[in-house]
Amino acid sequence: MNSVDKYLGQALDSYPHWLESTIESLEFALAHDENNTSALCLYARVQSEQFMNYDVAISYFQQALATDINALHIYPFFIKTLILNEDYKEAEKLIAFSLKLKGTNKVEILFNRMKLLEIQKEFKAAMEVLKEIQMLITDFEYNTDIEESEKRIKMKIKLATSQKLKIKKLEASL
Repeated sequence: MNSVDKYLGQALDSYPHWLESTIESLEFALAHDENNTSALCLYARVQSEQFMNYDVAISYFQQALATDINALHIYPFFIKTLILNEDYKEAEKLIAFSLKLKGTNKVEILFNRMKLLEIQKEFKAAMEVLKEIQMLITDFEYNTDIEESEKRIKMKIKLATSQKLKIKKLEASL
């Protein structure tokens, strides 16, 4: 095991419960190899998930993918950050690209697509993606996520329908 792997292992072991140790270990790992995709990805995740520094996180994700476009573990986290930063077009482009890569976690990528559609209030399309996810899964790992997502989206469909009816009634009375 080399120094980068040692420090990266420590960072992964510390994240997200002990941020000081995570950041310190990542700094050591990146000092030994500034282009280590796993260290860059975890550093980007810290920036996005803990500090909401989306622009900083995006630059680290971009640096990691510039080093190795086939670093497949990066895509789900990068897409999530783009969505949080409201970079919806870029997120969709990255989703489309990453789904073409052999070996990507298609389920995680599609969950991000579903969330993107949900945020954009395209609920029926989000439900279609959820069906696609159900066709891909081969174990029970994602069942709770699927059930909760389906409930949430169905509730939003009802709310949206109810709001449309209220608007139509209001317009008819004018």
